[in-house]
Amino acid sequence: MNVVLHNIYQFMDKYFTIPKIMISDVIEIVIISIAVYYMLVWLKKGQAWVLIRGLVLLVLFMVLASIFHLTTLLWIINKALNVGIIAVVIIFQPELRRALETLGKRNKIFNIIKIGNNSNEEERFSDKALKSIKNATLELAKTKTGALIIIKKNFDLEQYAETGIRLEAKITSQLLINIFEKNTPLHDGAVIIEGDMIVAATCYLPLSENLSISKELGTRHRAALGISEVSDCLVIIVSEETGTISIAKEGRLIRYLDGDSLENELVKLQGKTESNEEGGDDNE
Repeated sequence: MNVVLHNIYQFMDKYFTIPKIMISDVIEIVIISIAVYYMLVWLKKGQAWVLIRGLVLLVLFMVLASIFHLTTLLWIINKALNVGIIAVVIIFQPELRRALETLGKRNKIFNIIKIGNNSNEEERFSDKALKSIKNATLELAKTKTGALIIIKKNFDLEQYAETGIRLEAKITSQLLINIFEKNTPLHDGAVIIEGDMIVAATCYLPLSENLSISKELGTRHRAALGISEVSDCLVIIVSEETGTISIAKEGRLIRYLDGDSLENELVKLQGKTESNEEGGDDNE
């Protein structure tokens, strides 16, 4: 009887004892859960998800080969796995690069440090530039003239400006409209704005590989999403087919904006302090 009770006690102690949970364990579980969630979201958005499904099928094939003792196939698979890590790095290189760029762009710690070091930072562009951008966008939408306008925030866009034609011109609504006028040398590509200056035109951007993008959206919208995925800029898009206004930021596309909603987005990006807001709008 004592032996039976002892065995039962050992069984209960082995399988039903609640381990001691420390605060560090809870923190680790939370961190790992968040990391796994964002990794799955990142994989599902791009081409990596298709590759992951292929790897899962390969693992299932290995299990079946092991069950049925297919020794030759297992030998080939084991030899192939010796270079598997290098192959994975090569295959996923674009996705890994975008993930690291996104991580660096959205790192809250660096943003807090930046805010602490630039507590007196001035607004990013003037009210006059804001009004010029808004008026030009509305006019382009009215005439169904396709446009792609990138407004710099903190991320350096120099590598994209180098792909276009340097302008370094003061922002005016007339200039923006003329740049995107059809059959003109500068209409193709994107315009990059920094502060109150149009830095460059006809700039080429990385295309988003997000598989969830609507098929009705063309290259212009995909380019806007692509640059917003790897930087913190705001991108204004005017559709050439419908004349609708959209914006892209933080890898998200917001469509069907009117003048007021566009102005609200520009004001948010402007970063104007309360003291500056009291000064009123400048007339163009």
